[in-house]
Amino acid sequence: MKICLAQINPTIGAFEQNAKKICRFINDAKKEGADLVIFPEMSIVGYPPKDLLELSGFVDSNLKALEEVKDNVTDISAIVGFVDRNVARRGKPLYNAAAHIHDKKIISRHYKSLLPTYDVFDEDRYFEPAHNISLAMVSGRKFGISICEDTWGADVIWPGTIHHKDPVASMIRQGAEIIINISASPFTIGKQDVRLKLLTNHVKRYNVPLVFVNQIGGNDDLVFDGNSLVVNKKGVIVDEALTFEEDLLKVEYRDSDVNVVENQLTSVRKKRRKAVSKNEIDSVYKALILGTRDYVKKCGFKKVVIGLSGGIDSAVTAVIAVKALGQDKVLGVTMPSSFSSKSSIEDSVVLAERLGIECEIMPIKSIYNAYIKTLSGAFAGIPFDVTEENLQARIRGKILMALSNKYGYLVLTTGNKSELAVGYCTLYGDMCGGLAVISDIPKTMVYDLAKYINRRKEIIPIDTIEKPPSAELRPNQKDQDSLPPYDVLDGVLRAYVEESKDVYDIVALGFDETLVRDIIKKVDRNEYKRKQAAPGLKVTSKAFGTGRRMPLAQRYTR
Repeated sequence: MKICLAQINPTIGAFEQNAKKICRFINDAKKEGADLVIFPEMSIVGYPPKDLLELSGFVDSNLKALEEVKDNVTDISAIVGFVDRNVARRGKPLYNAAAHIHDKKIISRHYKSLLPTYDVFDEDRYFEPAHNISLAMVSGRKFGISICEDTWGADVIWPGTIHHKDPVASMIRQGAEIIINISASPFTIGKQDVRLKLLTNHVKRYNVPLVFVNQIGGNDDLVFDGNSLVVNKKGVIVDEALTFEEDLLKVEYRDSDVNVVENQLTSVRKKRRKAVSKNEIDSVYKALILGTRDYVKKCGFKKVVIGLSGGIDSAVTAVIAVKALGQDKVLGVTMPSSFSSKSSIEDSVVLAERLGIECEIMPIKSIYNAYIKTLSGAFAGIPFDVTEENLQARIRGKILMALSNKYGYLVLTTGNKSELAVGYCTLYGDMCGGLAVISDIPKTMVYDLAKYINRRKEIIPIDTIEKPPSAELRPNQKDQDSLPPYDVLDGVLRAYVEESKDVYDIVALGFDETLVRDIIKKVDRNEYKRKQAAPGLKVTSKAFGTGRRMPLAQRYTR
């Protein structure tokens, strides 16, 4: 029995487009001689659809698209993720579902048992969990069909699980010969290793092969990496799909185990699969490129505009944008003030030339002076402070938004996670924009990305990487005038934001208590800025956004 894993990139709510793509992959699987083709979780819908699920027409459209797919399934079986209605009078109105289709008929429907409701996930808001678990009969064999979180339920396998049952164990008790897991599992650093450990532990415990099919693509703040894979009964990866790309992977199920179909892989595809990187920075880089590309395209924008400061953050953001969209789709704007160094202006221009993008130079000195003149009466007798610094950032933000407004370009903000965490950014200034590409990237990792980008050829000017970081909003300004060294800051932020450690746990790691309390105070105090920030691409275990929900009006002190 030959099985194809269809790793696709669906768009949320684009039912006709998604259905056509699914049908195309079904036809490709048939050409490969497959008996079964498997698609990711909610492949009809796109994940996560969020409150669109509360619109009855949205659910109806998803069911209609499933019918269209069903009518194209001939001479092959397919497993397709969709949203089904709960016809019972009790419980939530919907199920997160998988349809087993054969010869234009839905043979069986299978519902998700374990609904994740943590971090960015909120499935219990919409879905009823499966009350019964049944197997799918495919070509006379018993298949257990699980959906994403369903494989995260075994406490023996994954100590400390938040779930009280194990759907996979139930499938095994019913005689499942192979476990299928269709997923929409987003990328985060280290997630691929976690998944592999989880899946191989299941295989070793139950002595059955496992097929994992994941979606790829960017949907809002989430990026899905794919990396679909097949694990045989020995716990060995038989084959795996590409990361961050659509792919069709074919394996053979025979003698109660799975094997790679060598003659179906061209030398080019073999070479590409062998090149699947497990390098952390490479994976982050690819995730940011894919997330940017899909956000821009799925939102309907044609071009983006970026403020180029000559600093490392805007340089890395510009490179990612060009890789995602192409040089003709990126406009750079450098907006020097009287505090901008000559080298920063030159670095911006050199970067634009190396990337092959258009670069506009728009000095802001006259605009800034006009603001100062207008405010001179109100500011009389009060010395220069952060107010005048923020004015410059806000002028730049207004220029970028004016270009966006006039030409319909999307503004990409360039702030990193370290700055966003402690509020070292200007509301309605450098925070202006529609997508914060590197807002989940700590400053230390921004440097790693820059060095990775330059690994073969100097694209980002070396001066941009080596000079002390500065906002250049006052004479001789350096980031470290206001912040601790970034390696120290990022260590504290990782412990507090991503690991939810308290003050004393962080101090126990070797950090000064006064410094820790000051950083935590800054993080908490600047929650209001983050509430108004552009959506950012999530790559760490805990990003600022939907997965971290903190109140604004609160008095809790650490």
